[in-house]
Amino acid sequence: MIMLRSRRFLPSTSLLAAFEAVARTGTVTAAARELDLTQSAVSRQIKALEEQVGVELFIRERQTVRLTVAGDSYAREIREALRRISNASLNLRANPHGGTLNLAILPTFGTRWLAPRLGRFLAANPGVTINLATRLSSFDFRLDSIDAAIHFGHPHWPGAELAFLMSEKTVPACSPEFRDCYAIKEAPDLLGVPLLHLNTRADAWEQWFAGNDVAFQNVHGMLFDQFATAAQAATAGLGVALLPTFLIQDELKRGDLVAAVGREMESSGRYYLAYPPERADYAPLMAFRDWIVREASRDGGTACAGTVLSSIMQTK
Repeated sequence: MIMLRSRRFLPSTSLLAAFEAVARTGTVTAAARELDLTQSAVSRQIKALEEQVGVELFIRERQTVRLTVAGDSYAREIREALRRISNASLNLRANPHGGTLNLAILPTFGTRWLAPRLGRFLAANPGVTINLATRLSSFDFRLDSIDAAIHFGHPHWPGAELAFLMSEKTVPACSPEFRDCYAIKEAPDLLGVPLLHLNTRADAWEQWFAGNDVAFQNVHGMLFDQFATAAQAATAGLGVALLPTFLIQDELKRGDLVAAVGREMESSGRYYLAYPPERADYAPLMAFRDWIVREASRDGGTACAGTVLSSIMQTK
């Protein structure tokens, strides 16, 4: 009885696809054209869906339709559900033997540190396919089709386990022309120049000045959402950015960026691999976790690299 009752509220994908298409396009005609059906067929599917769920989803006005309040809310959830089903089918087709790992990455870490190394992992694990998606902040694994994520910050992610990867050091970096133009020699000199900020680390400059015993009142400047764009702005002479040294090795070697002052500082945050505990035994994730811990340790992670920390709290 429980199974039958649940199936009552599980409409067929054809009904849901018709509803989503009408909700998105705004007309039965456009939806019918997209689905290669007749208008009357689409209208019948919408009516059948409304009868099944027992709620009116559209307001019909002459030749047009518009979503009800309930229909609009339903459409948002159905669209996401259909997207996830489509992605799951695509992943299955791309890797019919299984072994797909959906990984959320921090953009600059992913492109500059992880991507150049992924070939080694894939060569050692030929049955695994990795899909990368950018995420700038923590999210609820229960609501996202992600198996694991690269996390920077403190060892806390509600509902997840964390494997320590590495720490980082940052340096105030700018173009050599900018440093010479402003005659920057000591840490206090940076109070008088344009500073570039990362919006996910809004207090980084304050921590740097405090750590170098430089008194300050307010620290202002341009905001960026990624290290890559901040590094490019610093290279272009727009200011000084606090950048992780391991992410700007190429710019430093070429001389595009230089240390405005030689004062590296270890960040209070650390890099971790986060994943939901119910995926901890998933073979592709286990292989990736072991591999990335070794890679991070080889690149300067501390002796405790790989320590698994629990942060099992329900997200409210």
